[in-house]
Amino acid sequence: MDMQWFKDLAHLAQSGSFSQAAEISHVSQSTLSRRVQSLEAWVGAPLVNRSKQPVRLTDAGLQMLEAGQQALARLEAERTQILESHSQPEKYVVTFGTQHSIGWRFYPAWLQAFEQAYGPIMSRLRADDLPNCERDLEQHLVDFVIAYAARANTDATRHGSHTQLAADGQTESLVIGHDSFIPVCKAGPDGQPLYDLRARKRDIPFLRFGDDAPIGQMIDPLLAQTGLRKRLKPVYENAMAGALRIRARDGAGVAWLPLALVKPDLDAGLLVSFSRSEWCLPLDIRLQRRRDHINRLTRSIWAFLAVRQDVPLA
Repeated sequence: MDMQWFKDLAHLAQSGSFSQAAEISHVSQSTLSRRVQSLEAWVGAPLVNRSKQPVRLTDAGLQMLEAGQQALARLEAERTQILESHSQPEKYVVTFGTQHSIGWRFYPAWLQAFEQAYGPIMSRLRADDLPNCERDLEQHLVDFVIAYAARANTDATRHGSHTQLAADGQTESLVIGHDSFIPVCKAGPDGQPLYDLRARKRDIPFLRFGDDAPIGQMIDPLLAQTGLRKRLKPVYENAMAGALRIRARDGAGVAWLPLALVKPDLDAGLLVSFSRSEWCLPLDIRLQRRRDHINRLTRSIWAFLAVRQDVPLA
């Protein structure tokens, strides 16, 4: 078995010609033809339809090409990680992906606290919507993802040592902080909320994340359970908490936002919150990683956070 065979097959699928594919591969046509035949013998099925010009891959050929390309990409990515971590571990840049609202306030404070306990690291941040962060994690474009999750009601989840393994068997997470989504709005002239959730009014202006946003999906059950959903009238929708925060400060409606994000506004009187605890959604902030994408440094960071329960958390 030779991984070069899959590259030859890709060149053949691209050019539709053995001679052109051989030229791209920088080998003779007979050599390339022999390699393709070797791959067919290994698979046990024809991979190329040679009866027509230009030649085309069979269904089996397309299937094996896709599998081979995925395997090559994975191997090359792992090789790069190994080389970087072993030859220049001090120069490896750890990449974090976060939701926008986490990247705005929680992440800088958490990173500073982590480095004070662990030691300095070279790092970069990619703030994006959660589905994009998770896609980047799966494609090995980031080392870790920091995201909100519903708070589990166990003592173990209060410590970074508690880990969870996702259904895919490859993604695992641990708790590195806590937050709450709280309802906020602009204050009226008397300093009280401009919109009163305690009153039985309907059509209260609602600034929402949207049905597709993971944060919105977590808040919606709370609204249904407390009976607030039928009293709220959506007037603005955005996937970014920062955008909802601006509209709330302008008096456009009520929004459920992370406490860490709006605390400066609450302290300054630009926003006010509602005191009823059943309207708040307590959350864990979890650090996620792929078990198939680790090197010496990221493995050390994970082990440190999983074991060292007294690491300062933001």
